[in-house]
Amino acid sequence: MPWLQIKLTTTPEHAEQYEDLLLAAGCASVTYQDNKDQPIFEPELGTTPLWDSTIVTGLFSADHDLDATNRFLAEAHNQLFPGLPMPAIKEEILEDKDWEREWMDNYHPMQFGKRLWVCPSWREAPDPDAVNMMLDPGLAFGTGTHPTTALCLEWLDAQDLDNCEVVDYGCGSGILGIASLLLGARHVTAVDIDIQALQASKDNLARNKLEENRLNVYLPERTPEIQGDVIVANILAGPLVELAPTIASHVRSGGLLALSGLLADQAESIQTAYAQWFDLDPAVERDGWIRICGTKR
Repeated sequence: MPWLQIKLTTTPEHAEQYEDLLLAAGCASVTYQDNKDQPIFEPELGTTPLWDSTIVTGLFSADHDLDATNRFLAEAHNQLFPGLPMPAIKEEILEDKDWEREWMDNYHPMQFGKRLWVCPSWREAPDPDAVNMMLDPGLAFGTGTHPTTALCLEWLDAQDLDNCEVVDYGCGSGILGIASLLLGARHVTAVDIDIQALQASKDNLARNKLEENRLNVYLPERTPEIQGDVIVANILAGPLVELAPTIASHVRSGGLLALSGLLADQAESIQTAYAQWFDLDPAVERDGWIRICGTKR
């Protein structure tokens, strides 16, 4: 069944009011979209900043009367914002698709470094003799398509992980921890604030036919006082700075550190936060994102 949608462009101050109007008109959902390619990389906790020019889209069933909705929006606009011009409204027919299948069809196996491939669980591994990780991200972050994940996977592929204890702090789908196991690590401690991420990590562990006891998942407050040979943390700069003492405490002397989820201009703040414990290597950059690695003194 096709859907109907209404799009209008407004300011952040008015976006929520138009959302309320669209919902009152009977739409099934409302989404916000950037109209001018204005990135918002790392908002403060508890905030939901919008773009200076925000597209508000209401999705309606195919039999909805859009003419009546347009009249309703015009009348409400005149009452709420007297004297301001009414935003232009664009109507579209949205053909129905199996969006999950659409995404699955476009997610292909990817190679990281010399040995490691990340393969969607519904596709055949292109090189059966490689180190192949079968992955279904589910509701958790981490597919390998983002530059920060790719930087971490390539770094892991280049390490000698045989018999190592690895800590994956902010594990998401478990992609970094499970890659570590497939590359020779003995055990992974996976930590995340999101219960769905912990479940996705366990599901992907089973998907790769790895023993259940080789990866243990924890919420941060329940993480044991373990020290790994290697720790990876692919999260945002703010949490990485705040968590620096905690992350440092989970690495043994001589152990390795890899941090990502970082923009190039955030390198200095991260290096300052971690330099008291680690000898840090120069940042490695890709598409404006960086990875910072080091060795604990």
